[in-house]
Amino acid sequence: SFRPALALCVPASRKEAGRFSNATLVRLSDYLTEGYRKGVRPVRNWTRSTTVAIDLMVYAILSVDEKNQVLTTYIWYRQQWTDEFLFWNPEDFDNVKQVSVPISNVWMPDILINEFVDVGKSPEIPYVYVGFDGVVQNYKPIQVMTACSLNIYNFPFDVQNCSLTFQSWLHTIKDINISLLRTPEEVKVDKSVFMNQGEWELLHILSKYNTFSIDEEDYYAEIKFNVVIRRRPLFYTVSLLLPSIFLMVMDIVGFYLPPDSGERVSFKITLLLGYSVFLIIVSDTLPATAIGTPLIGVYFVVCMALLVISLTETVLIVRLVHKQDLQPHVPDWVKRLVLEKATALLCVRNRHKFDPISPKGHDLLHVKMDAGSRVGASSGTKGCEAVLDTLLAEISSIRQFLEKREEYRGIAREWLQVGYVLDVLLFRIYLTTMLAYSVTLGILWSVWQYA
Repeated sequence: SFRPALALCVPASRKEAGRFSNATLVRLSDYLTEGYRKGVRPVRNWTRSTTVAIDLMVYAILSVDEKNQVLTTYIWYRQQWTDEFLFWNPEDFDNVKQVSVPISNVWMPDILINEFVDVGKSPEIPYVYVGFDGVVQNYKPIQVMTACSLNIYNFPFDVQNCSLTFQSWLHTIKDINISLLRTPEEVKVDKSVFMNQGEWELLHILSKYNTFSIDEEDYYAEIKFNVVIRRRPLFYTVSLLLPSIFLMVMDIVGFYLPPDSGERVSFKITLLLGYSVFLIIVSDTLPATAIGTPLIGVYFVVCMALLVISLTETVLIVRLVHKQDLQPHVPDWVKRLVLEKATALLCVRNRHKFDPISPKGHDLLHVKMDAGSRVGASSGTKGCEAVLDTLLAEISSIRQFLEKREEYRGIAREWLQVGYVLDVLLFRIYLTTMLAYSVTLGILWSVWQYA
């Protein structure tokens, strides 16, 4: 009757010991933590440094903030070092060679990334693996937000090179040294875990070991990983370059409208307004920084300037060929320079098709006046002479009017011919400039894309 009461009096620690008495991992955990000091660097000889081997694999490029010069990546980070206080004989613990231990119970190196600008949303991994030979493996994913000098001049064919520098923030190389877990060649070509469906393509990861000193007394070890990524330009080519190219082609086609037609001016103004609206729409797509402008932005500005020049040329040509009664004759030097040398240089056909044609109505007037004179002479009457004089005066005024009108028409035809020749000349200069500019940009972007 007293046994239940005695069972209630058994201490709790004894109950726990009885429950886990045959648990191998519990015995191993008690063995490892007994007398362990996680605040002390785990070496038996304090003069020997602790070497931490690190490794890096890029899983995804989350964002590239050109304005703030920040790169956000998601990486798989691995650390490995030897803890000389965490050894055991596997035969004593059912041949257990590796066990997971809470991070809070073991010593951890203070290795950080120098370029850190903000704490990312990384999952917390509360355990590390410890091997029977004292090797500690700390594997964890990290969302890294780092400062990076982004060069957007080649946008959207740009290649960015951002560095991730790992080093001990406090300990010198005498206490903590850093090494690579794998060879630099293996790190460079490893893309096994990279998500390759985003905007950015991972080219390679370069790694380099370096030592530096601040006061020339204490030296620190660091390993710098250079993550080289390249933007995929297809989206920006379709949404930015092609609409601009189409509008510029339509501007070239507009030169085939007759220069003496007012429709060309309306067409050019419509294109200019359309391009202005296009620039307003794409302004949010272009990356913005305070230190530089991408070449594609310069391309848009130059295209806008070419449209303005094209409209100005059209207005001048239309003004030149527009018929007005007060236009002077075309100067002789303009005729020689434009109608002779320029037409021969430009191989303009039918250059005499606008030459003034001598009016045939003048001969008819001369015949009528001669006939009227003969009739007046044969009649001999004063009344008829008065009527004929009046008639001849009217015919003479009509003749002067027609001659003056033909003269104005001849002047207009001369200026029209000059306008056509100048229009061809300016069009070819405009076309040559645009082609040279487009070919230069195309070559540059092709070199950058396949570099």
